[in-house]
Amino acid sequence: MKYKIYIVGMGPGKEEMMTFQAVHALEASDVIVGYPVYLNLLENRFQGKERLSTPMTQEEKRCRMCFEEALKGKTVALICSGDAGVYGLASLMYEIGKDYPDCELTVIPGITAANSGAACLGAPLNHDYCVISLSDLLTPWEQIENRLRAAAQGDFCIALYNPSSKKRADYLQKACDILLERLEESRACGYVENIGREGTRAVTCTLKELRDRQVNMFTTVFIGNSQTQLEDGKLVTKRGYRL
Repeated sequence: MKYKIYIVGMGPGKEEMMTFQAVHALEASDVIVGYPVYLNLLENRFQGKERLSTPMTQEEKRCRMCFEEALKGKTVALICSGDAGVYGLASLMYEIGKDYPDCELTVIPGITAANSGAACLGAPLNHDYCVISLSDLLTPWEQIENRLRAAAQGDFCIALYNPSSKKRADYLQKACDILLERLEESRACGYVENIGREGTRAVTCTLKELRDRQVNMFTTVFIGNSQTQLEDGKLVTKRGYRL
């Protein structure tokens, strides 16, 4: 017998922005484990479930908690915002899972911020794109710089995750300075705050303007490629159709 653990991408948190598969996995679970902010988003819909959490930076402990609860015979769901396989805990669960061979992991995909944020702005990722996190908590800043330069050189549309925090207040500015080494100041850009939640705000701007904007950790930033344009207030990246 294998003990069941779902690793659930919950998207922005609203039920209508979750997949049916995600909702069904949460309904089938006895215990929901997650970061407190995300558990609170599910409070009304799944209030009858046992809920367990750990603070930020205690992700390994949170993952092991899932296995420990599963070994008690409970069906467990670990929730991650967006998609659990995009800057989420899916990979860590598989790493730790080697110590728990009696547990079976199932990853449930979710709408990641690059996709839900792009929809708010229009179609900024409609051609080749990359996703880069500006958080240097687990990735050296030098590596982040290299990836930014490579993305600019490759003319990718770019989605930036974790653009700012209290300890990294100037990281978006630093990223823009790196991109401006190669990209024009007028490059079409945008950002979305609180995607799919109360207070959602989508803003378009140039790369030069973006450099001096104040954003928070609940913001996803979009930098267009050389073909991205502003169309009726929307950020649109062309695929190259001949019209």
